[in-house]
Amino acid sequence: MSKIHVKTGDTVILLTGKDEYQYNNKDDKAKGRKTGKVVAVSPKEGKVIVEGFNVVTKHVKPTRMGQVGGIVTTEAALYASKVQLVCPKCGKPTRVGHVIEDGKKLRVCKKCGKSFE
Repeated sequence: MSKIHVKTGDTVILLTGKDEYQYNNKDDKAKGRKTGKVVAVSPKEGKVIVEGFNVVTKHVKPTRMGQVGGIVTTEAALYASKVQLVCPKCGKPTRVGHVIEDGKKLRVCKKCGKSFE
């Protein structure tokens, strides 16, 4: 079981892959890369699912009477090493540090030093 630096609900950007250079505003690339929320985390596999990234299409056949088949789009899993956490305080992509305060282990932004929780 490996340790993963992101949790469900965190905002992340993609470091590598087909969606790496998607921007929030296509005309003004200075605004920054597209961000997405972590939907699910699988620490055993070392993967995460991020909404809006790694979207794949799947052909689905109707299995029951009345059910509609067709092409369905879903988000596929990514390796956790391909995403980087965006600090909610400073808004920059950052690494995660850990600090123990009052007996609790807190995640801390390496750039601004603020706690995520």
